Amino acid sequence: MVRTEKLEARIAALEDEVAHLKKTVGTRRDSAKPWWEQIAGTFARDRIYKEAMTLGQRYRRSQNSASSKRRIDAHDRTRHRSS
Repeated sequence: MVRTEKLEARIAALEDEVAHLKKTVGTRRDSAKPWWEQIAGTFARDRIYKEAMTLGQRYRRSQNSASSKRRIDAHDRTRHRSS
């Protein structure tokens, strides 16, 4: 009997918490702006963010250069095969 009462108390506490979470999430979701508009400009004038974007661009360019070189090398190998 005591075990059932403890279980019922725990369930009631969980139900209260779920109701609270639903209420909290519901109010956030009803915001007038989409999330991407809410965070727009967050990194404006942020030195570290700018550096991260620069490094990302350099990396992508290096990948494109390496890819182009592999294509050229492969093309040259097929052209110079002995028939």
